[in-house]
Amino acid sequence: MIIERFKLACDRLVSQQQLACCSSYIGIPVRGKDILIYTNVDFWQEAFVLTGHHGDITSMTFGNQDSPVLLCSASDDYVIIWNLEVCQRTVSQGNIATGTVIGTLLGKVAHLSFCLSDDRVAVCAGATTYILSSQKKQTISTLTGHLGPVTSAEFCPWNENIVVTTSEDRTFKVWDLNTAAVLYQSFVLSACPLLGALFIEENVQIVIGSSDGQVWCFSLLSDFSCQLVTKIDLHKSEQRHQAGGAEKSPEVDILKSVLKMAFFGTCNDDTNGEKRCWLYVGCTDGLYVVNLATSELVTVLHLTDNPDLSIAMAGSWAFCKKGIKSKLFLVSSLFTRCVGLLEFCLDDAEKIQTGSQSFSIFPSSSPMLESPLNAELKKECNHSKKKGSSSIKEQPLVFHSKVKSSGYSSSPRKLQISHRTNAQKGQSSRKTQKKGLLLKDYPEDIAAPTVLRVHLSVANKPVYCVQYSGDGKQILCGLGDNSVLLYKSSLKGNPAVYTGHDKPVNSVSWSLNRQTWLSASHDQTLRLWSQDLPEPVIIMGKKMFPKHIKAAQFYYLDKFLLLASGDSLQLYLYHLDVTHDDIKRYQQRSFVKLSSRFTTTSGTHITDLSAINDFFSYIVLACSSNRSIQVFDMNIGKVAAELPDAHNKAIHCITQNKGSMFSTQAPDLYNLFLTSAVTDGVKMWDLRTLRCVRRYENHLNRCHSCSSAISPCGRFVACGSEDKCAYVYDIRSSSYLHKLQRHSETVLSLAFNPATPQLLTGTLDGKISLFDPASGLCVL
Repeated sequence: MIIERFKLACDRLVSQQQLACCSSYIGIPVRGKDILIYTNVDFWQEAFVLTGHHGDITSMTFGNQDSPVLLCSASDDYVIIWNLEVCQRTVSQGNIATGTVIGTLLGKVAHLSFCLSDDRVAVCAGATTYILSSQKKQTISTLTGHLGPVTSAEFCPWNENIVVTTSEDRTFKVWDLNTAAVLYQSFVLSACPLLGALFIEENVQIVIGSSDGQVWCFSLLSDFSCQLVTKIDLHKSEQRHQAGGAEKSPEVDILKSVLKMAFFGTCNDDTNGEKRCWLYVGCTDGLYVVNLATSELVTVLHLTDNPDLSIAMAGSWAFCKKGIKSKLFLVSSLFTRCVGLLEFCLDDAEKIQTGSQSFSIFPSSSPMLESPLNAELKKECNHSKKKGSSSIKEQPLVFHSKVKSSGYSSSPRKLQISHRTNAQKGQSSRKTQKKGLLLKDYPEDIAAPTVLRVHLSVANKPVYCVQYSGDGKQILCGLGDNSVLLYKSSLKGNPAVYTGHDKPVNSVSWSLNRQTWLSASHDQTLRLWSQDLPEPVIIMGKKMFPKHIKAAQFYYLDKFLLLASGDSLQLYLYHLDVTHDDIKRYQQRSFVKLSSRFTTTSGTHITDLSAINDFFSYIVLACSSNRSIQVFDMNIGKVAAELPDAHNKAIHCITQNKGSMFSTQAPDLYNLFLTSAVTDGVKMWDLRTLRCVRRYENHLNRCHSCSSAISPCGRFVACGSEDKCAYVYDIRSSSYLHKLQRHSETVLSLAFNPATPQLLTGTLDGKISLFDPASGLCVL
C-alpha cells in the first residue's frame, strides 16, 4: 500500500520536469525559476528557496554523498551546483543563498545525474551529453553521436569513466569518458523512444526502459559490451499477474511509459544465497515492482486504486535511494499542478512473495502406517500338490547302493580353510582400498565444462534422452530409432545395443546398484534390462497403460518403479530374477505389481515427472499439460500443492537438483528444481516457498523439447537450444556463462557426469558430444 506523506499545490504544471528527492531533502521548482527545498525529516519546518536561474528550471537532481548534500539544477541559461547545508545556514541568517555555475547556455536540459563521488555531472541537452565538473566551470567531455535527443545519462557506479546514454533514436550507448569513444552501441530496441537507464552494481547489469512499457536487462561484460539477459513487457506481465489473482484487467489500457527506475536489494537472503532483486519502475499509471531474478511482476500499485492519493496519473518520478524498510517517491501529477511525496513499505512486497505452503525434499518423519510407501511385494511360493495323489518317494540318482562320501560330514580341514579365507579377505580388502582410491570428491571450484573432447555420430535419429550411471562410468542413450545404447563414460569402443521397442525411446533410468536400468517408449511399453542379458528381464505391455509413458524412473531407493501415463502417476513393486533355465527359457520369473495410482487434480495429462531416488524422499514433482506443476506427497498419497500457470506454455521438462554421491551440497539446495517450456525459457523453483526464484532465457527454444540439467556441485545449469548450441548458466545469475557451439543440430538432451566435471549433449540429428573443463585438442 502507498501512503502519501506530503503534497504540494504548485503554481504551474511540472509534469515534464525532472524532480529531485533524497533521504534529507526534496526539491520542487516554483515560479519557474526558483527552487523550493523541503526537509524530509520535518515537513512542518519552513522550506527555504534557492534563487539564481534566469530561465525556467527543467531538471534537478541530488548527489549521492550524504555530506555535503549537493543539488544540481539546470535551465536554458545556467547549470548550478548548490550545497544545501551551506544554503540552509545562509537562508536562516537572512541572506540569499548562492550556488556555483558550472555550465552556461547549453540549451534545454532534459536530464541531470551525478557520478558516485559527486565530482562530475552528466547534462543531457538536445542530442549531446556534456560531462561537467561539479567544482568549477569546466567541460570534461562532450559526447555526440545519437541521432535524436538524449533522454538520460547515467554513470557506472563501479567505474566512473563509463557512462550509458539513452535517446529518442531508440538506442543506447556505452561511453568511455577517457577517450569520449563509444564502447557499445545497441540495436534499435523498440518502436518508441528510450527514456531511462539504470546500473545495477550487484548484478553488473544495465536496465533500459522505454515509453511503451518495455524493460530490457543487459549484462555488462568485461569489455563493456552488453548481452541481453531478459526483456519484460509490463503490460503483458500485468495481464498475467492479474489473471492469477482475483483482480480483473482494466477495461481501458493506459500507456505505461517507464518514467523512472530504481533498484533495491532486500535484507532477506534468497534461495541460492544472494539478495533478492527488486526493480521499482515508476510509470504513468503507478508503481511496478519487478523481480529481476525471475523477470516476473511482484505487484502493481496503481495510483487510481488509492483514493487517498492526490495524484491519479504521474508525469514524473524521483526515487530516494536510501531507506531499508520503506522507500520514498516524489511524484508529479500529469494533468494537475500537484506534487506528492509517497511512501511504500518493502515488507508488503515481501509478504506478497512469501507462499503459505512450504515443503522440503527431505522427510521430517518416518512414513505413516497406511502410507503407500510401506507397500511390500509378497512372494508366492507355488509348491503344487494334487489332492488325493500319493507323494512320490525320493529315489537315489545313482545305481550303486553305496556312494563315497563327499566330505561334508567329515571334520573340516582347518589349515586349508583358514588359508583360503584369509586370502579372500586380503583380496577383498585390496579391492576396497582400490575402490576407495577411485572414489574422489567432485571438484567444487573447477570451471564449467566448455572444451569439446569427443564428438560421435551414433544414429540418424534424435537422441531424446541421456543419463549417466551413479558412478559416472556408463551412459545410456535413448534414441529415435527405437533402440538404447550403452556406452562407457569415455565414449570409447562400440556400445552395447538394446532393441525391442517399436517407437522412439523417450526415457531411461539407472538403478542405484547400476546393474539394472529401464527404458520407456512411445509404444506404451516399459522394459527392465540387466547388463548381463541381451533381452529385457521385464516387459510391461500396452495393456497396462492407457496412454504412452511420458517418463519413468526408479524411486525410493529402487523399491518402486515410478512412471507417468496419461493423467496418472503409477507406483509398481517389482521382483527381478535373472537366473536362466534352458528348458523353460521363455518363462519369466520376474514380475511387477501395481502398488498405487495417483491422478492429477485437474485431470490433465502429465508431461514429465521428477523424483529423488538416491535417498528417501516423499516428494514427486509432476508437470501437466495445463501448464501447472503438481507436488505429490507419496507419504499421504495425494497432491499436496499445485502451482497453476507456471509457464506460458505446457512444461516439457522438469529436473531436480539431485547432486551425486561424489559431491556434498547444502541441504537447502536440494529443494531447487528446474522447469522448461517452449518459448518461455527455464525457471528455477524453490520447493520451500513454492515460487520461482530465477529465470534463464538466453537460449533458443521455440518448438523442440530441449531439456535442462543441474551440475552435481550445484553451481551450473545447462540447457539445450535450437541454435545448435548448449548454454551453461551460473545458477546464481540469469546471464549465461558459456555458449557451447560446434553442434550440428538442435541440442535436445544433456546430462552432467556425477563423478567428474563433464557435460554430455545429444542432438536432433543423432550425435553426442562430451565437454570437459580442461583445455586441449578435441577428439572427433
